[in-house]
Amino acid sequence: MKHENPVWLITGCSTGFGRELAKLVLARGWRAVVTARDPSKVADIAAGQGDRVLVLPLDVTDRGQIDNAVTETISTFGRIDVLVNNAGYGYLAAIEEGEDEAVRDLFETNVFGLVEMTKAVLPAMRKQRSGLIVNVSSIGGITSFGATGYYHGTKYAVEGISESLALEVKPMGINVLIVEPGPFRTHWAGPSIKQSAVRIEDYAETAGVRRKQTAARSGSQAGDPVRDAQAIIDAALSDTPPLRLVLGEVGLELVRKKLDFMRHDFDTWEATSLGADFPENER
Repeated sequence: MKHENPVWLITGCSTGFGRELAKLVLARGWRAVVTARDPSKVADIAAGQGDRVLVLPLDVTDRGQIDNAVTETISTFGRIDVLVNNAGYGYLAAIEEGEDEAVRDLFETNVFGLVEMTKAVLPAMRKQRSGLIVNVSSIGGITSFGATGYYHGTKYAVEGISESLALEVKPMGINVLIVEPGPFRTHWAGPSIKQSAVRIEDYAETAGVRRKQTAARSGSQAGDPVRDAQAIIDAALSDTPPLRLVLGEVGLELVRKKLDFMRHDFDTWEATSLGADFPENER
């Protein structure tokens, strides 16, 4: 992030990470475009901030609102230094229980909304030859659990898209940061979560148990959204921001377990893996 008075465009600011990040950005004296599907829910963030803040309605599944948000940001501030793709939500269902329309809506927000926001902002960042795109993923973009398979699918997609994007835009002075929070005390597991109405008894001890655990833990997670937001700012200020930033002790433990699990399979089946190639003398 090269600009000394950066402009941050943040999606999903009504609650959680987006809300706390917008508040911290403005507290630093920087400029922020604070967005939400219902802008009245973020009006308090803008109160007293003068011309350093722009509040806009933004549903990331609405291309017209995306284009308007980018146009208004550039018209008001002349540039976009940081895009934070934060808007998104969770969905609970065993894979077989997933409802087609609900699953497609989930992907529209968590994946395609993120992609459309990124594509809309990139022309301005390419022109100024600088910028940072922050894609809020999850440890659920690295490791998986029962009942959240479709949510994992969206976050695994964000991870892969972000990796390719990072390679493509780096030569133009644009960085990509994938943020991977563990369990945090946001509305994700509470008011914001969506669930399939379909319940299949055979999944009661797997996905069913996880549904109950998710509800029971809501509001008592160890992760602090304010510290999460500060960590994003710290990474943005770094001369060498990481591609991935795991947040929270639980998240870090789970990611390391996943890496160990993968390494075990790779090592155990190494001979089989290598045996799938043509022999050296036939290449």
